[in-house]
Amino acid sequence: KPGRELLSPLNANPWRKDLSQKPLIDSRVLLVLLAIDRDLAASARDRGCACGGVLHAANFPRKPRGGPRTCDPDFESRFSFCCAVEGCRRRATPPSVRFLGRRVYLATVVILISALRQGESPRRMAVIRSEFGVDARTVQRWQTYWRDEFPSSEVWRLLRIRWVGLSGPMPGDLLARVGAPDPVVVVLRELAECASLASRAGHAA
Repeated sequence: KPGRELLSPLNANPWRKDLSQKPLIDSRVLLVLLAIDRDLAASARDRGCACGGVLHAANFPRKPRGGPRTCDPDFESRFSFCCAVEGCRRRATPPSVRFLGRRVYLATVVILISALRQGESPRRMAVIRSEFGVDARTVQRWQTYWRDEFPSSEVWRLLRIRWVGLSGPMPGDLLARVGAPDPVVVVLRELAECASLASRAGHAA
């Protein structure tokens, strides 16, 4: 695609160099993320509702942006459950590595563009935004979230316990510390696991 050469080299960080040598959104990685989400959903279902009731599937429909045109049909669902006990019907939505909250773009896109935005040239970012259809205001909202909201979250507190010395900016700092073939997968799994711990601690309180 015209302009893709602007993505290489990104800078000296290993994860940036790795991203310059392969597509930013790898369909194999998306399948790995889907498998992780299925595991997270199965664990949530096995735990059941806090009232002791059985959880039934009650997924949220999603139309994620930023991925390949042909994805597994499950990518159009955010896994969620509802208690079967009449009078309870409490929702149980496990953390996801495919979605970040209610954001319409795939979590991989949010993570990568947010990280690449830190220190990247306007021209390079224009190419990235064009490739994924993300406008400047959306990227700015993501940046505001990582800079102003995320540092006050329980997820951030737990991440700093698990990754000693982590100080930001996020998500670039964590990506730079991950020494794995697919650092984005590791980062998303860390975020999901910390979100799960934070949620369970909140319910216990």
